[in-house]
Amino acid sequence: MSARHLTREELDAGLDSIRRSPQDEGVLELIVRRPRPNAREVLERAHLDPAEGLIGDSWRTRGHSPDPETQLNVMNSRVIALIAQEQARWPLAGDQLFLDMDLGAENLPPGTRIEIGAASIEVSAEPHTGCGKFVERFGVDAMKFVNSPLGRQLRLRGINARVVRAGLVRVGDRARKT
Repeated sequence: MSARHLTREELDAGLDSIRRSPQDEGVLELIVRRPRPNAREVLERAHLDPAEGLIGDSWRTRGHSPDPETQLNVMNSRVIALIAQEQARWPLAGDQLFLDMDLGAENLPPGTRIEIGAASIEVSAEPHTGCGKFVERFGVDAMKFVNSPLGRQLRLRGINARVVRAGLVRVGDRARKT
């Protein structure tokens, strides 16, 4: 599952498609559970829970004290499609939910809720940035792309969120800003 890391110019060329992401209603494109560090399970459906996050995910056991503001990592599916080049590589980003939706700060300020399937999540103020593993998997230019001033404004690396209403989510479910 190795792919060539794209150059900054190649990544910048994909911005127009990313900017056309739906603002109010999108689609849940992929669900990934992380049962333990560096392990990924692609799911067709998952249960979201206010206390546990994505059921079966290792969020609760990461670090010393789990922060409810970072229960879920959500990434724009157009961004990861560009960076990863193949859907089989999307889970390497480490995010649990991939939405075809504008995750930018202007569109989804902290506190905004998103209904997905039977669940509801709330956008956190805690920024979501890439780590060393992101650089290793997708390249330095990808990290610079998502963490550039424009990348941060558009939240190309994604958002952190917490579950506010438990429920089942499925690939293909509508994601609606409320």
